[in-house]
Amino acid sequence: MLPILKKRYVVIGIVNVTPDSFFDGGKHASVDAAVEHGLSLAEDGADVLDIGGESTRPGARPVSAFEEKSRILPVASKLSKRAAVPLSIDTTKAEVAQAALDAGASWVNDVSAGRFDNAMPAMVARNHCPVILMHSRKTPETMHNEPFYKDVVAEVKQELLASVDTFLAAGVDQGHIILDPGIGFAKRVEDNLALLSGLGALVALGYPVCVGVSRKSFIGRITGRETQDRLSGSLAGVAAAFFGGARMFRVHDVRETADFLKVLDAIPKRDEAIG
Repeated sequence: MLPILKKRYVVIGIVNVTPDSFFDGGKHASVDAAVEHGLSLAEDGADVLDIGGESTRPGARPVSAFEEKSRILPVASKLSKRAAVPLSIDTTKAEVAQAALDAGASWVNDVSAGRFDNAMPAMVARNHCPVILMHSRKTPETMHNEPFYKDVVAEVKQELLASVDTFLAAGVDQGHIILDPGIGFAKRVEDNLALLSGLGALVALGYPVCVGVSRKSFIGRITGRETQDRLSGSLAGVAAAFFGGARMFRVHDVRETADFLKVLDAIPKRDEAIG
């Protein structure tokens, strides 16, 4: 098991180096701004920093590997020298992931779970690095065109297991694989809620489960709040995921989430309290 996964929970801080991400697009687009933001997140309690150079918001158009590398490599290089936590690269391209690993990152977060680039599994295997395999369908540009599931929990489980098999066949260490149900990716509001409710089915597979609900649109649909006012709803999603067995949380609001998880984790379970 990876040493970091022995922690009670892991907070992954989002460092977007993009002009068009749904919440913080453009806020940290310069190298210095992104580095300072990453350092601030680490100071606030992030256990991992996840650097992304291509937006995966609904409707987002892809960017070239060259453009993506030009955004993330200077940030990864500088953060790797200054941050005392591991760096993850949020990309679907093996070429970009390899360049980021060479620049100081040590994790890969692939929202396509290898669907977009069949070179990704072998690249992960060669580098012996942790990889987050997230469930999604279609592409960010098309994923919200009439998504449909008969049984979203069963289908997400089955499709993630198929991705796991692909990565294992390429030689990836089983202990390096982390699963993400892909909340908000090709999912309706009811699908997201069903996944949070049925998260135990993924946890039971034996792999660490990472969940990202931070400020996503389904929270806005439920609460009526705009993106900037969805912190409370995001923390409710974190609570549901925590009680469902997830122990990794990818978030924008690191300090608030870290404090929230400290309290959740400190509350004895009923059997502990009466035992």
